[in-house]
Amino acid sequence: MKAAVVFQKGELPKYVHNFPAPVAAGDHQLLVTVKAVAIKHLDKMRASGQHYSTQNETWEPKVVGGDAACVLEDGTRVYALGLSGTIAEKAIIDKNKMVLIPDKVTDSVACAIPNGVMGSALALRFRANIKSGETVLINGATGFTGKIAIQMARHYGAKTIIATGRNEQSLQSLIALGADHIISLKQDDDKQAQAIKIIHNETPIDIVIDYVWGHIAEIILNALKGDGGFSHKTRYVTVGAMAGDKIELSSSILRSTNIQISGSGLGSWSRSEVHTLINEILPEAFQWAATNELKIETVDVNLENIENVWNIPVSDGKRLVIKI
Repeated sequence: MKAAVVFQKGELPKYVHNFPAPVAAGDHQLLVTVKAVAIKHLDKMRASGQHYSTQNETWEPKVVGGDAACVLEDGTRVYALGLSGTIAEKAIIDKNKMVLIPDKVTDSVACAIPNGVMGSALALRFRANIKSGETVLINGATGFTGKIAIQMARHYGAKTIIATGRNEQSLQSLIALGADHIISLKQDDDKQAQAIKIIHNETPIDIVIDYVWGHIAEIILNALKGDGGFSHKTRYVTVGAMAGDKIELSSSILRSTNIQISGSGLGSWSRSEVHTLINEILPEAFQWAATNELKIETVDVNLENIENVWNIPVSDGKRLVIKI
């Protein structure tokens, strides 16, 4: 079968036309025909062997990709998590972890939405426990998942949404998606911190959803630092680390501020949370997409071009999609 395969750890995926097709084993497994796969940072990290979820894997040639929009044997269109790599003509899925795709949702949109929803809805609902009327700061909101997070936060009842980002053009466009305030990360540290402090003093920040981490997280945490008086509780959730995996965190920030820091990602979610994702959150998100209430953009490329596009950045918060 045609597939995108990593043969050696650290190499780019290669397009091959004769890779062995996977074989279903067990009643819960289904062999499906893949139509489209969205390329996420997670896929790139796992394909290179750098993601924490691959640390105990025995390396061997493998098809890349972790989920897909696909077609069952009877023609039913579904989004599913792959038990085998998904950037290939055929893949194995778990029949208990698939979601029907509405007719009005394209394969490209269907495969792109779920990772963004996982990276936003699970953080907002299960880590931050968002409540109607709260103020949410989304750090790194100009990326694909950040844009979805704005829309999800508004859907879950956020009264005020603050969005940060480096891409000035994309940052301005976030107002139309639901952001109330935008903060440019191209400003110097003091200006970023001052902008956050002003908003926090006027409308206390209840939740931070952070896709960036690194030095920018340090600026935000320092801006939220208390002065010894009673402070407003802020739930800070790290979802990604695009600006670096480590930060310097002063003990005085934690001692002077009513702040809760947690993470949302593979390994942190419970079985019940994943069950809710598959059976409630994703079907609802697909329905929003079908009625154009949830807005996303994709850049579609054919499988044969996988080697040329794998490391090309996609700008303006769009998602790269491989069509099979």
